[in-house]
Amino acid sequence: MIILSCKDLNKSYGIDVVLENITFSINEGDKIGLIGPNGAGKSTLFKILTNELDYDSGELFIDKNKRLGYLSQHLSLDSTNTIYDEMLSVFNELIALENKLKDLEMKMNEPYDASKAEYHNKIIKDYTLATELYNNRGGYTYKGEINRVLKGLGFSEEDYLKSINILSGGQKTRVALCKLLLNNPDILLLDEPTNHLDLEAIEWLEEYLRSYKGTIIIISHDRYFLDAITNKTMELLNSHIHFYDGNYTKFIELKKKDYETQLKSYNLQQEEIKRQEEIIERYKSFNREKSIKAAESRQKALDKIERIVAPDKDPTAAKIKFKTMITSGNDVLHIENLSKSFGDKHLFSNINLDIKRGEKIALIGDNGRGKTTLFKIIMDKINPDNGIKVLGKNVFIGYYDQEQSDLTPEKTIIDEVWDDFPKMTTTEVRTALGAFLFRGEDVFKQISKLSGGEKCRINLLKLMLSESNLLLLDEPTNHLDIMSREALEDAISEYDGTVLVISHDRYFLNKVIHKIYELKEDEAKEYLGNYSYYIEKKNNPHRFVYEEELEGKTKTQIQQEKKKKRELEKLEKEKKLKIKSLEDEIANKENYLVELQEQLCKEEVYSNPTKSEEINKEILNIQKDIENLYEEWENFIS
Repeated sequence: MIILSCKDLNKSYGIDVVLENITFSINEGDKIGLIGPNGAGKSTLFKILTNELDYDSGELFIDKNKRLGYLSQHLSLDSTNTIYDEMLSVFNELIALENKLKDLEMKMNEPYDASKAEYHNKIIKDYTLATELYNNRGGYTYKGEINRVLKGLGFSEEDYLKSINILSGGQKTRVALCKLLLNNPDILLLDEPTNHLDLEAIEWLEEYLRSYKGTIIIISHDRYFLDAITNKTMELLNSHIHFYDGNYTKFIELKKKDYETQLKSYNLQQEEIKRQEEIIERYKSFNREKSIKAAESRQKALDKIERIVAPDKDPTAAKIKFKTMITSGNDVLHIENLSKSFGDKHLFSNINLDIKRGEKIALIGDNGRGKTTLFKIIMDKINPDNGIKVLGKNVFIGYYDQEQSDLTPEKTIIDEVWDDFPKMTTTEVRTALGAFLFRGEDVFKQISKLSGGEKCRINLLKLMLSESNLLLLDEPTNHLDIMSREALEDAISEYDGTVLVISHDRYFLNKVIHKIYELKEDEAKEYLGNYSYYIEKKNNPHRFVYEEELEGKTKTQIQQEKKKKRELEKLEKEKKLKIKSLEDEIANKENYLVELQEQLCKEEVYSNPTKSEEINKEILNIQKDIENLYEEWENFIS
């Protein structure tokens, strides 16, 4: 069933056409990725769908019975509530019903007065109806759902009582996402939802959205995320929209085929048009009445041909190419027993790294664990509390800062680059800027007026011009559209220097990374592979045991390893059985609760004060049991 559609939708700002003849239909339950280069109009389309913006012409249909929820890329809550109270506000109606039930329970526990039989009967009837409504709306599960969503998106129980107005912008956006998911709208519009999430939270969100029963439209440059969730793809390109069945990877395959087919048809028609035009010109040149009529006849036939439009071309990506001025020694970086804390906040300790020339390594870990701090220690901007850090011979560091803090807002683009590389000529600077898509008068724009993606390109250009042989990249793909990400991936893959990168972009990590260090509180755990290998190793610790852990070990050691593996598998099996047992017990208790509530409606019960009181007490006990079981269940799955 179609729940959202657009027909010939148009939107312009003056002479700038943003959306032109946008036409598509979305069915209930679709999970759609909306992709396109930065500035293509994706967020504009979302704002039109949510009535934040008017459109110039066309038709827009949204099923009036469906609730629509929108998470903006730049949304952050402004509230004096605590995080938990903000989540509770989603369930105000349910909490009011909860209070009503408590009030009815107190009245039901009043001594039975036969002269007020009608009053008592009404109380029991109201209680039964309210209980059924409370149960159907998730009254016994909403607090567990709040905990599940908050923990899934990276909040600890210690965070629950924090006031929202003291949180960072990224934390506020995560709170807004939690609140939106708990609202459970029928149509969910998400604009870059993985921003400000660490890898664990992104994976949790993927799982949540995969099982989401509503319709989802996601703007994202995270290709791995899109592949995991979406079943359809809309590409917004050159003001037009193109619809494809399939996730991002399938879209790439289909788009290539469509482009080749359209281009072939277009070129064949153009050749035929050119041939006909040449014939018409030749007939005209004869300058005879018969040939002129023949020319006019052919021209009329040519004018009636339905012209094939040339397929939309992808915009040009920045031409990124990293090179080194000097080759470093083989030993690039040695870190031993490094630790760092800020006051009571302990980041990490016992960190050991050895990085060799040419390696492409990722540093991953929870938000706030100290990954950026470790970069700053490597660059001597921060001193460690303990441990040593040794740079190898002829190592020159180039640093990419995700916060863009090394850009001067008051400078123009050309001055920002030229001031860092004063030996370059005007032509050299303009050529370099042109390769990064800053052309003509654009080079005189102020840094403060640029988008996140444009600032990102300037920093990448400066990094390229530095010709460093050790690149420290802190979230380099943030703010980059998909084409720019692919250009960066190719540049890193071809780079002959060494790369250490912090990134949550799993597609990027799979493509360019050969080793991963997971930064933990008391170690940096090494994984000798890309992101897919890391996940496989995390989920199945013994999957590669014979290739790695058992290599060169004695029979006794191998037997011990096998025994340890069996014990771990046994514990995991016991955990799964316990979770299943708890879920079954919860279901049984909830069924029994419904039976008790139904008994209260029977005349032989509500007319018997003693029996009625016994059942009410039993209901309260069962409700408490259910809450305790949910709490135990949450502890097992967290």
